[in-house]
Amino acid sequence: MNDSRSGPDARLAFFREFLRHPDEVGSVVPSSRFLERRLVDIAAIAKARLVVELGPGTGGTTAAILRALPSDGRLLAVEINSQFVARLRAVGDPRLMVHAGNAVDLGDALACRGLSDPDVVLSGIPFSTMSAALGRRILLGAWRALAPGGRFIAYQFRGSVGILGGDILGAPEVAVEMRNAPPVRIYCWRKPGGDAPTAS
Repeated sequence: MNDSRSGPDARLAFFREFLRHPDEVGSVVPSSRFLERRLVDIAAIAKARLVVELGPGTGGTTAAILRALPSDGRLLAVEINSQFVARLRAVGDPRLMVHAGNAVDLGDALACRGLSDPDVVLSGIPFSTMSAALGRRILLGAWRALAPGGRFIAYQFRGSVGILGGDILGAPEVAVEMRNAPPVRIYCWRKPGGDAPTAS
């Protein structure tokens, strides 16, 4: 795998796309390696068979997931930005599937590949820049897709997803990774057995 996605070229690409699409790209810089490792640990990637990543950007976190993912695991990356999609498709790992589209259409992205019930949905998309209605649709779609016992994880600079998710998914576990610029909050919801929540 080409780890240059976390190097200077990736940082420049990330910054450029932030300037073009600040509502889609939640930061001016990619995630730090410390944040990437923390996410992999909290998501228990080493035990996952199917992982979904929403908003992978230039692929730094994607690379960290693939390093930890079992050899027979699979990763579906859902990215709306065409420049980032092209970078992700160049990764060359057979476990990685790249879907060019909106996170709100996660169910369709899974269905068209014959996939279901991911163990983890990991989201880096900026919930603070979208409408509450769209945020609810993304959260509910991810929650419905998850396998029982699965984890939905969102890492954010602001607390919008914690408030929004708390209203419909319940109270999350929250961690903070200080070794990132700026520090990031990591929200984790674990899905029990039974039906998904319904929108209020």
